[in-house]
Amino acid sequence: MLPALLAPPPAAARIAGAWPASTALQKRLRYDRDVLPHVHALYGGAMRFTRSPNDANDLVQETLFKAWRSYESFTEGTNCKAWLFRILTNTFINKYRRTHKERDIVEGSGQLGAEHELVHIPSKQRFLDPEGALADAALADEVQAALQALPPDFRAVVMLADLDGLAYKEVADAVGIPVGTVMSRLFRGRRLLQAALFGYAVEQGVLHPSFDADREGRTAPLSLDDYRKRRARHVDAGALQAEHAVAP
Repeated sequence: MLPALLAPPPAAARIAGAWPASTALQKRLRYDRDVLPHVHALYGGAMRFTRSPNDANDLVQETLFKAWRSYESFTEGTNCKAWLFRILTNTFINKYRRTHKERDIVEGSGQLGAEHELVHIPSKQRFLDPEGALADAALADEVQAALQALPPDFRAVVMLADLDGLAYKEVADAVGIPVGTVMSRLFRGRRLLQAALFGYAVEQGVLHPSFDADREGRTAPLSLDDYRKRRARHVDAGALQAEHAVAP
């Protein structure tokens, strides 16, 4: 169930107040129609960016506030999800670069209190993103740590493509870069992950030791989705062998 929408924050109300009441209402109705279906996807992406429930909540609230404030720039009928992810990604990357501390993501002038939330989700219902939860559960702590160690530009592209399932064009729209740059950053980001996780991937049965000779670029690096699939097959094979071993 989608979260209940609260009244716009004071700043947004002042912006809308310059419009005729009917126009402001129409804006709000269009905003609700276009934006609300993507709220849970935004939470999943924010959670993967920040790895902190509080920071993810604040990041999404700031994203929604910025989306409301600049909603007139959104072209009706275009990809609203990509537009929202662009705001979320840029907000995260810009503040990460400025502070180098993800936990400071909403401190300062951009901080929104609970009374300013455009969308309210009770604490027990926050981050209800089953697909994102399953994706994260399939990635071990070592993989999560390697993701967090990626440069933010690469991490954003890898997460949007491999964890949030956005197509190249959607990632390009979300990050505000050409599709060719998305493909380049995705390749390089996956390559960095593969280099950092090679030993662990071999240990877990995801990569064969002979793959070591191809790490320098002769073979395309695995996506995180490929990693999860290989890991799942390895776990299933191990469970089957164990079952046969104990069979009478």
